[in-house]
Amino acid sequence: EVQLAESGGGLVQPGGSLRLSCATSGFNFRSYAMSWVRQVPGKGPEWVSEISAGGGVTNYADSVKGRFFIARDNAKNTVSLEMDSLRPEDTAEYYCVTGGRMDYMAGYWGQGTQVTVSS
Repeated sequence: EVQLAESGGGLVQPGGSLRLSCATSGFNFRSYAMSWVRQVPGKGPEWVSEISAGGGVTNYADSVKGRFFIARDNAKNTVSLEMDSLRPEDTAEYYCVTGGRMDYMAGYWGQGTQVTVSS
């Protein structure tokens, strides 16, 4: 059974930082690109970042470039998202997803972790 479990969300003040983690199992993790996707109620999902299967290539949405950093550990089957200089508009449910920017919608999704940026 494929499982993806996000953790690390919470409430943070503007300008603060959070680190999201995603633990995975049930599939060949090191063969998959991985993405982080976020969604707010009433809107469609927004792709945030991707990392290649080997970890050597990363890409970011313009809205988070320079503030968010994706990484993976293929020995531990985990992917993380370091989020710095958080803004209120970063408030969303964040999901760990298999696949990259072009195919994540067809991938496996975790249950999500809520990030709220507010003073």
